[in-house]
Amino acid sequence: MASPSAGVKKCVTLPKSDHVPARYDGPCREEVLALRREYLTPALLTYYKEPLNIVEGHMQYLWDDTGRQYLDAFAGIVTVSVGHCHPKITERIREQVGKLCHTTTIYLHPNIGQYGKLLADHFPADSGLTCTYFTNSGSEANDMAILMSRLHTGNFEVISLRNGYHGGLQSSMGLTAHGTWKYPVPHSFGVKHAMPGYCYRCPLGLTYPACDMKCATGFEEMIAYETPGQVAAFIGEPIQGVGGVIDPPPEYFKIVYDIVRKHGGLCIADEVQTGFGRTGHHFWGFENWGVTPDMVTMAKGIGNGAALAACTTRKEIAEPLTQRIHFNTFGGNPVSMIQGLTTLQIIDDEGIQQNALKIGTRIKEGLLELQQKHQLIGEVRGKGLMLGIELVKDRAGKEPATAETVEIFERAKGKGLLIGKGGLYGNVLRIKPPMCLNADDADFLIASLDEAFSDVPKK
Repeated sequence: MASPSAGVKKCVTLPKSDHVPARYDGPCREEVLALRREYLTPALLTYYKEPLNIVEGHMQYLWDDTGRQYLDAFAGIVTVSVGHCHPKITERIREQVGKLCHTTTIYLHPNIGQYGKLLADHFPADSGLTCTYFTNSGSEANDMAILMSRLHTGNFEVISLRNGYHGGLQSSMGLTAHGTWKYPVPHSFGVKHAMPGYCYRCPLGLTYPACDMKCATGFEEMIAYETPGQVAAFIGEPIQGVGGVIDPPPEYFKIVYDIVRKHGGLCIADEVQTGFGRTGHHFWGFENWGVTPDMVTMAKGIGNGAALAACTTRKEIAEPLTQRIHFNTFGGNPVSMIQGLTTLQIIDDEGIQQNALKIGTRIKEGLLELQQKHQLIGEVRGKGLMLGIELVKDRAGKEPATAETVEIFERAKGKGLLIGKGGLYGNVLRIKPPMCLNADDADFLIASLDEAFSDVPKK
């Protein structure tokens, strides 16, 4: 799909993987669902009206218990970066498990230091971002970033963005300003929520660039009135993920970072979804906007599926944490470290970032072509292999097409394509596949969505 003028393919044929899945003789979908309902918390949501029982994966493909193959265009919620069960990662994990599965950081082990160095080498040379604290989840990493910010600055107030998502701990729920992810319990003490650079649905009703970037310059007044002299940190995703793939105007973060720093606060980039080359143009999402944060939090794609996350900052910001004992039993364990280290090496060796740009461009051009054809598509957004399609009932009024989004989401699954959905109104289709996707996969994705949109009855 070289350009929007090339024409959308009509035939939807899932590329055949050369991987032969093992014969599955475990519980069927109905049995698995019954066990889940009986013994697991009802808070665990499932995708699709008929949930999938996924039993095997290889690179960009998944198989269910019936042996049906799917293209994974959501990467296990943006967690699989270089491919399911990548053979190099699998081999190195087996080797490590055979030697030592666990040792805490109160003892020495080479993996954690080696990985810390390789990670530091991937940040801008003059950033000072060399000091990493490893955790098990993005929620923990963000919690740690806020703790270090408050200790370093002596301030308490934190600013996050509306429509953002920063994790499932009670503390990180406070940072999250997305109603469907909040419970009716106090968890936002010390957190203020500012306007994101969401031009398609500008909260001020303005139009870029005539808006003079009031969503960003408004931080000055907000701090003056609500948190004068008390700002510890600002945290924001370079491109909002759960919030619907919101990429702001190019000057947004520079304006915000300058204002926050002027008032004594630190700037935190939540790279849980945007990092490790996913945006294609740069290794880190923040680099797309010409800024350098004081702290970077990572998870999901950092370990290609491992329970691994990290918070990287400058030494002087991490130093106050030594005032007390702080400890993470599993953070930095040898198995997670070897998985993270190998994932990063594969990203470098196999040109994963470059592939994200190449294939992401191909997909986005195809999506823009679909926008010309299907009136439900209000906007196509994103960079590299972090893309979103916002659906609206009419383009003038921009009424969210929530029900239609669910219908297309389900129809795509029926064609063998697994995607995500999100946004405040649940009307954004999210495309964030493993970054090993190829051109045939991209064309299948576009053709499948084209058919799915065409199948939705006109209302």
